[in-house]
Amino acid sequence: MGTSNNNIFTIDEAIEALGFGKFQIMLSLLTGFAWMADAMEMMILAFLSPSLQCEWNISKTQQALITTTVFGGILISGTLWGKICDKFGRKLGLIVACFMGSLMGAASAISPNFYVFLLFRGLVGVAVSGVPQAFTLYSEFLPKSHRAKCIVLIEIFWAVGAGFEAILALLIMNSWGWRWWLFFSSMPLLAFVVLSYWLPESARYLMTSGKVNEAYKTLQYVSKMNGRKLPDGKLVVEKGEAKQAKRGKMSDLVTDGFWKTSVLVWALWMIVNFCYYGITLFTTVIYQNDDYCHGDVLSNSQTNLNKTITGCQRLDTQDYMDLLATNLAEIPGLIVTVLIIEVIGRKYTMALEFGAYSICISILYFCLPRSLVTVFLFMSRAFISGAFQALYVYTPEVYPTTLRGIGLGTSNALARVGSIITPFVAQVASDSSLLFPILIYGSASLFGVLAAVLLPIETRGRPMMETHY
Repeated sequence: MGTSNNNIFTIDEAIEALGFGKFQIMLSLLTGFAWMADAMEMMILAFLSPSLQCEWNISKTQQALITTTVFGGILISGTLWGKICDKFGRKLGLIVACFMGSLMGAASAISPNFYVFLLFRGLVGVAVSGVPQAFTLYSEFLPKSHRAKCIVLIEIFWAVGAGFEAILALLIMNSWGWRWWLFFSSMPLLAFVVLSYWLPESARYLMTSGKVNEAYKTLQYVSKMNGRKLPDGKLVVEKGEAKQAKRGKMSDLVTDGFWKTSVLVWALWMIVNFCYYGITLFTTVIYQNDDYCHGDVLSNSQTNLNKTITGCQRLDTQDYMDLLATNLAEIPGLIVTVLIIEVIGRKYTMALEFGAYSICISILYFCLPRSLVTVFLFMSRAFISGAFQALYVYTPEVYPTTLRGIGLGTSNALARVGSIITPFVAQVASDSSLLFPILIYGSASLFGVLAAVLLPIETRGRPMMETHY
């Protein structure tokens, strides 16, 4: 790609020359804020059901339906956001998604009944499925030597958002009620829309859209902020002179050059969501049963999901504190991933962490004191969080610019298949036996190990491709 003798340079050469500086720090904060706001909306699922049970006397089946509806909205719209961001730009797609999420989140706070509430939460799911496009925009401005660590470290914002949501629930839920809590929880997404004034459009997107002058101006802005010079010469795409690149379609993800990668990436997304949200829900189930040798739970079902619960028990301060503490398990997973992802690569980082998750959750099969149960639950959460982040690094890297948005969007949508299924394993199946979820999650993560190892492309140190043809 180096063509300085002809006085031309590519986006990759420009990004590498400009390095990591003030611009990338600003971009980290902006896209990280969007990710924090997304985490807050997703963490609502962990706190909301007890309050709605008290408000509308809903059954456990209806409580589960809230989670299913949100993830269903994400499932049906993930590909759509990918197409929007590939056609109209990363910035516009992200702004529309966040504004819609804030609006629907606030609307759900004034729902007159459960079914209207369900509709608005489903629309929140539709909206927030566009927020991961922040990773696409972010990754397209990062030098390859910083790309993996930065994308992993931005997950800190997810942990902050999840923790802040727990604090918000602690402060507001029992005093002001769930409606005000939902309203305040929707405000960070709206705040991001305001902050997006300072968010630039991706220079890679502009270049492959034929907007060469705009792409060059964006790079000049980065150059000024970082105090680094652009290469001399004319900015061009990878193939010949700058021209509008052909936009990718979903069918391009399964062409000869990408089909194996896409199938394995989709499988990994489904598995990691299944296991991540599974351990999140299963942790609550284990503590609720207060039985670490599986005796009472193994013998018979104690809960009928179709039976309306007449009692009303809200979460107390200790419950909120425990949920807040659980989120701290994300941090060790991030640290491990940051330390090894540039050493052993993306594929083997995912494989290692899926394997560690399988071991940790399988140990729960044995009779353990509560302290050790807590240790292995937290280790399981940490390792699956690390695998999640390694996959977030790999996916934008493996697809070219013309397919990156739709590639990540499709992956994010298909991932929700795992999210939709996992409540029935963690919550419903565990009503008869705690051993069944342990077996299922331990086995599923082993399939994750296999899929990661079989990936045909390792993206560590690999330049980002601009086009898919």
